[in-house]
Amino acid sequence: MANILCVLEQRGGTLRKGSAELLTAARQLADQGGGTVDALVCAAGDVAGLDTLGAAGADRVLTATHAGFAHYAPEGIVATVHSIAAGYGAVLVSATATGKDLAPRLAAALGAPCGMDVTAVSASGDAIRVVRPVYAGKAIQTLDLSGVAVVAVRPSAYTAVAAGKAGAMEAVTVPAFTQRLNVSGISTPEKATLDVAEARVVVAGGRGLGDPQHFGLLEELAAAFGGEAAVGASRAVVDAGWIEHGAQVGQTGKTVAPDLYFAIGVSGAIQHLAGMRTARTIVAINRDKDAPIFKVADFGIVGDLFEVVPALTAAVKAAKGQ
Repeated sequence: MANILCVLEQRGGTLRKGSAELLTAARQLADQGGGTVDALVCAAGDVAGLDTLGAAGADRVLTATHAGFAHYAPEGIVATVHSIAAGYGAVLVSATATGKDLAPRLAAALGAPCGMDVTAVSASGDAIRVVRPVYAGKAIQTLDLSGVAVVAVRPSAYTAVAAGKAGAMEAVTVPAFTQRLNVSGISTPEKATLDVAEARVVVAGGRGLGDPQHFGLLEELAAAFGGEAAVGASRAVVDAGWIEHGAQVGQTGKTVAPDLYFAIGVSGAIQHLAGMRTARTIVAINRDKDAPIFKVADFGIVGDLFEVVPALTAAVKAAKGQ
């Protein structure tokens, strides 16, 4: 097994949350064949957290510094990866909104096969074997990617594990590139303190809430987890303008795999299930006992969410000593 390159995301000089998880996937893959793991970080200046990447599994941390990397610059990242690609058997990225844009660009530049939204990756002889959900999660596909492979790993598919590698720092040269995409800035909704795709706990609401003001109940439950939870939503309520699109979970929204997922007033349409059914524990709250969401839930509560959710919030606060 050749060496593995991880392209890590940063924003505003801070590594994104999924970096350690991606390195865990890369570390497990590399260890199967005695390979090494390099972490590439493209930025305009210093990035906080680089000193933690060795503990997360990186043998080397490669820094590519360029003024064009102040915001996402796919042309520059692709050019940089292409310039150092020799000797790597796979290039891994996180299957975030940015990663899903970057992965096919990298695959095209490298002439490599691409595995998207992967939940497991391993060595299979001379190939890279990836596992990914298809048909809105109704089936699981296993693919063997030969040669150099580009793999976009679903966030939270792996749990970060301490590896204690060297994490030696090394600067790489950024080749000249033409920047066709210019990002002038990134704005975040005031309430979106934590990205739904990165949260350990997701509290999602659907049409059963009845009114956009009732999302306040979900925000209170999320707040009870002390910064570990984000509020999500089904497409129906996003389309209705109840909450911003960044909170949407599903086939046309974000794919999440948190430790705990609350589906509150969510019926469980197949499009929504495609974005959350890989959560480790799913709790469904719905007054309709025949709602499809109960088919995938680990725990189901048939009842009035306006009674159940406040009780849950109180219980979480009590458990955390609030």
